[in-house]
Amino acid sequence: MSDETPPWVVESTRVLAETRVLTVTERVSRSGRDPARRAPFVAIECPDWVNVIARTVEGDIVLVRQYRHGTGEVTVEIPGGMVDPGEDMIAAGLRELREETGFGGGTARLIGVVSPNPAIQTNRCGTVLVEGVLRVGEPEPDPNEELAVETASLAAVRDMMRDGRIRHALVVAAFQHLGLLEG
Repeated sequence: MSDETPPWVVESTRVLAETRVLTVTERVSRSGRDPARRAPFVAIECPDWVNVIARTVEGDIVLVRQYRHGTGEVTVEIPGGMVDPGEDMIAAGLRELREETGFGGGTARLIGVVSPNPAIQTNRCGTVLVEGVLRVGEPEPDPNEELAVETASLAAVRDMMRDGRIRHALVVAAFQHLGLLEG
């Protein structure tokens, strides 16, 4: 087997479903290694996402609790959401932080980007680290978001990941990026 894996060539695409937040397409593709092989594949086209690790001036992490319809549970997460068209991940992260939690200020930087599920999804998810945030106002969540805002030490957040209170894969990935940054 060759070390090189050429990309498959998309021959046709058709939309199977469109929703407010994603489009499901079927792509008929041909193998880059064996042109005689063709197959249909499903892709979920989503906008890019962003997650925010926001540290208060005291060093605590800003968290949100919210009901998630996919799992039917209230989860503990960090603020985040979709990146709007034309918006960069840092701007999106600062917007989401302010909207969901009422926190703002500080200094922001992108510390990592992952592909949530490259087998079927087209988008990326960035982690923005914002240090030195303060409460600057009341949260202004989207109409269908019901959030409870809290803060916890980084050690407490790590405990929540260990014991399963935080198990959102992209949140865990965000803290892995932080761990890699801090050594």
